[in-house]
Amino acid sequence: MTRRLAVLLTTVLLALAVTGQARATGYRYWSFWDAEAGRWTYATQGPATARPSDGDVQGFRFSVSEDSGDAAKPRGTASFSVICARTPAREGEKRVALVIDFGTAADAPSGETPPAGRTACARVPADASTADALAAVAKPLRYDTNALLCAIAGYPHKGCGEQVADAKKPAAGTETNEMNEADGADGADGADGADGGGPSVGPFAGAGAVALLGAAAVWQTRRRRHGG
Repeated sequence: MTRRLAVLLTTVLLALAVTGQARATGYRYWSFWDAEAGRWTYATQGPATARPSDGDVQGFRFSVSEDSGDAAKPRGTASFSVICARTPAREGEKRVALVIDFGTAADAPSGETPPAGRTACARVPADASTADALAAVAKPLRYDTNALLCAIAGYPHKGCGEQVADAKKPAAGTETNEMNEADGADGADGADGADGGGPSVGPFAGAGAVALLGAAAVWQTRRRRHGG
C-alpha cells in the first residue's frame, strides 16, 4: 500500500504541475526586436529612445507572452538589402528596415483579425528614433498614457498590454517563418474563452486529488491498527 501511496502522490504532483501551466497568464502587446547577423534579439530599450543607425533592421511582433523570454519573434525576412533595395541613401538621412508582424488569429483580441505582415524601409533624419521611423511608414500609431506602444497601423483597435489567459498560445515550434502563410488553426473561439471563460477545473481537480490522497492515508492507518 505504501508503494501505491507513493505512486498516487507522484500522479497528484504531476497533475498539479500541468494545472499550473494551463492556468499561466500572459500579456497581449507589441514586442520590439533588433536583428543582429540575421537573428532576432529582444530590444533592450523602447522604440522611443532607441536610435538606430543607417542599415539597421528592427522588428515588431504582436502576440501574447508571459515575458521577454517567452515572446514570439517577428516572422519574415530580416535582410536590410532586401527590404531597402529600392530606397537609396541620402545625405543627412538614414534608412531603417522594419519588419512588422501583426501576429496570429490566436493572439488577436476578440472580434479582430490581424492584417498581413509587412516590411518597410523608413528613411528618416539621422537623429530619428525607431518610433519616428515606425511613424513614417506605419501610421496610425496608438500609445497609452505611459507611452506604451499599443497599436501599429491601427491594430489592434483597442486594448493595450492587457493581461489574458495564455491557454491559446501555440506550442513552441508550430509557427511558420513565412509571414504571410495562412494560419492553420481557427483561434477566434479560443480568444473568447481566454478573456471571459468560466472557472478553471484545475483547482477543483487538485483539491479532489489531495482529498483522495488523504483518505488513502487514513485507510492505511486504520488497517495497521487492526492488523489487516
